[in-house]
Amino acid sequence: MSIQNQTFKNYEVWVIDNASSDGTLEYLQTLGKSFQWISESDKGIYDAMNKGISLTKGEWLYFLGADDSLFNKTTLATIFSKPIIDQPKILIGKIKYDWKEKDSIFIKRKNGLVTSSWSKKLWIKNVLHHQSLFYRKELFATRKYSLKYKILADYAFNLHLYKKRIKIRIVDETIAVCGTEGLSKKYNWNLYKEEIELKTGESSLLLKPLFFFIAFVKYLLKRGNL
Repeated sequence: MSIQNQTFKNYEVWVIDNASSDGTLEYLQTLGKSFQWISESDKGIYDAMNKGISLTKGEWLYFLGADDSLFNKTTLATIFSKPIIDQPKILIGKIKYDWKEKDSIFIKRKNGLVTSSWSKKLWIKNVLHHQSLFYRKELFATRKYSLKYKILADYAFNLHLYKKRIKIRIVDETIAVCGTEGLSKKYNWNLYKEEIELKTGESSLLLKPLFFFIAFVKYLLKRGNL
């Protein structure tokens, strides 16, 4: 609904459904011509995203989860109504969590507002929220989301792009309101194992002990505040 209500209409939407049987297909059939969809089994959320990437025809890509929504009806108009000069490859804004009282203090701080950061902090933690980013589609021409990561494939992709020093632009806008039930918010050890692996893969095996130490400290801190 947050997409249908946008004042900016020059978009296409691909909904990638994992062969659901809960009434989703019936709902998808009611949507307008800008909405296209496929429903078939997939290998997880990043496999679904890769399918969407291959199907889209637009210049810019944005990924919106099932429990997320665009911040308001003028979000896309604010970003795309005027020409985007200087050819940045990524536009980076902010998100706001739709947090509940039971959520971690790490989610509720600053009343749920998250400002993404394109900086060396990426080597410490994931400071780029997926729903705060618009990507030029060309970035996925030679590499898509790795299916060996079930939780943090977007982190691995963004760290790879950061290493390449691609051109970005910070947009002082809140892009989306996001749910707090995603896999990356469970803070189990599988999350941190992926973090160690992806950082090692983008740097050196010699740094793996350092990445393990950082991940373990974060794991203890997060679990202690759940």
